[in-house]
Amino acid sequence: MKINWGTGIVIAIALFIAFILYFVITMTTNKNFEHDLVIEDYYKQEIGFQDELDARNNAAKLTEKASIDKTTNGILISFPEAWSKDIQNGKVSFYRVNNKAFDFDKDLKLSNHQMLIPESELVMGRWDVSVYWEMEAKSYTVKEKINF
Repeated sequence: MKINWGTGIVIAIALFIAFILYFVITMTTNKNFEHDLVIEDYYKQEIGFQDELDARNNAAKLTEKASIDKTTNGILISFPEAWSKDIQNGKVSFYRVNNKAFDFDKDLKLSNHQMLIPESELVMGRWDVSVYWEMEAKSYTVKEKINF
């Protein structure tokens, strides 16, 4: 049987459509590819986005900076020693980009102007770490992306 140009083009288009359908069906039915919103209250969180921008700007204006560093023991959050007694409410958020089941928050509790999150509480991979705190009636935030 001899295949002419028209038949070859139709076969090629049919194979391409089958290829695309295979990937669409795989992506929609496979549980390894979750396609939901990463944050449950996405729209509610977006309403407070201006407050977050203000807190970032407040932190950027400070002469001394808070830091988030990766150490051999875990993640170390450090504040200037002079601030330790002035910090009121604080929270540390750990956000895992690829799996929301690993996300968690901790209250900011300083010991010698530092807080250590031990490696036993962290899963290897990339984390978005955010530190929020209030000091002198202003809110501040610092964010860092860390590969642990």
